[in-house]
Amino acid sequence: MSTTGQITTAQHLAQATDLGRCELIRGELVMMTPAGFEHGCIVVAITSPLGHFVKQNALGRVTGAETGFQISSNPDTVRAPDVGFVCRRRIPDTPVKGFFVGAPDLAVEVLSPGDRAGNVLAKVQDWLRAGCRIVWLVDPATQTVSVYDDKNRTVALDKSDELTGDDVLPGFRMSVAEIFA
Repeated sequence: MSTTGQITTAQHLAQATDLGRCELIRGELVMMTPAGFEHGCIVVAITSPLGHFVKQNALGRVTGAETGFQISSNPDTVRAPDVGFVCRRRIPDTPVKGFFVGAPDLAVEVLSPGDRAGNVLAKVQDWLRAGCRIVWLVDPATQTVSVYDDKNRTVALDKSDELTGDDVLPGFRMSVAEIFA
């Protein structure tokens, strides 16, 4: 992961196709390596049932990896969760061009082997401070999911537990073991 000089969201958006995988964190462009195969499989294991549930119940939109959310300005921060969900009432009638302004209601982050704990927890806190209601932090190494919510609660789940959508996605349930199958 490397950084460049301070830029704005508009500049980031204009350059994004040339830059590859990156996020804009408090005005600093941070380059990121592509996700590994296991990471990608876990993202799909979550996205598929989540997307089906959201579509079937007309709850909003599920976004895939690399979808940018502008969560702060001056300096600008654009983060991209591995999976995101935005509830229907927050989606404008006209298509959103560029980054969604605001945090998703649910952000899912899948840890990569090189992730540093401090950076990951800072990202979780960025999501929550920006208005994200729930963050699922998925750890392939321990096959666990840590659930952080906007009420400062954290719950650790293992393969014997069930992951739910709480009040963000009422009725959504999936086995944690399913994520790592």
